[in-house]
Amino acid sequence: MKQKDKNNLVVLLVVLGLVALIIFLGPFYIVREGTQAVVVRFGEVIDVTTEPGLHFKIPVIDEVVMYSARVLSWDGEAQRIPTSEQQFIWVDTTARWRISDPKVFYANITSMGRAYSRLDGIIDSVVRTVVSANSITEAVRDTNHINTVIPTETVNVDEAEVDEEMVLELVQNPNLVETREVQPRVNKGRTGLMTEMLTNARQNVTGFGIEIIDVVVRQIRYTDDLTSAVFQRMISDRNRIAQFYRSYGEGRKNTLLGELENQKVTVLSDARRRAEEIKGTADAQAAAIYAEAYGTNPEFFAFWRSLESYRDTLPNLPKTMSTDMDYFRYLYSQRGQ
Repeated sequence: MKQKDKNNLVVLLVVLGLVALIIFLGPFYIVREGTQAVVVRFGEVIDVTTEPGLHFKIPVIDEVVMYSARVLSWDGEAQRIPTSEQQFIWVDTTARWRISDPKVFYANITSMGRAYSRLDGIIDSVVRTVVSANSITEAVRDTNHINTVIPTETVNVDEAEVDEEMVLELVQNPNLVETREVQPRVNKGRTGLMTEMLTNARQNVTGFGIEIIDVVVRQIRYTDDLTSAVFQRMISDRNRIAQFYRSYGEGRKNTLLGELENQKVTVLSDARRRAEEIKGTADAQAAAIYAEAYGTNPEFFAFWRSLESYRDTLPNLPKTMSTDMDYFRYLYSQRGQ
């Protein structure tokens, strides 16, 4: 083989070796769907790739850092936070975020772990700040609908003087019973607080290459002491209603017993009156009969009356000293002589 051919072969082998080395070192990188790449050369970001596909880099010199391009979720731990009235509640919050500027994100945050750590501090802080500056009403309610469902015509169970018709109406419509005052009016509500949290959180992540999409209060729970107080208030309200019905029941009972007693007196009075009338009529009839009998046979009438008198009086006389009197004239003579 000629020297020139040998040289050409050597050059070809060197070129093939270099090509193989370059391929081995990886001059290409793949950006998959839902990801984005930052190309770093000597610690400086020289390119940001967001389009999916196969892309070129300088082997060894360039470093490719992949980040997610999707919307990510942040879940915080529930916090025990005091409201403006110093009433403690548990607030559980979640948020959605994404890397909006990979170059800035790499320069200031670099890793996803540090990003979540920063979000923990920022979002937890703004949630605590916003909740602490507002009342518990703003945190747990979102509208004033609770005040619109209370009927305009209510009955104060402490002051009401009701009749039977009203109580029947209250039994059928318990909401008419006023058991609590109109609730405080909501100015912001939970939605307003979440908007305020989002605004503050976005201000705190400026310069991090992060966009916080929303901050959502997932759950608010009363602490044990506050839950107990709420339950006691509910029990007190129910007891007031129960006492209202018991008081009304006692009043109706006394009223009905009074009416019953009046009816009893009236019935007995009418009965006595009718009895006296019947008795008077009977006495009149008896007197008329006696008078008629006396007029028909006065002697027999006197005899009969004497016998009736003997029957009534003699059993009650233990001793008779003498029968020599006109009263006993029929004892010894049927003719009364």
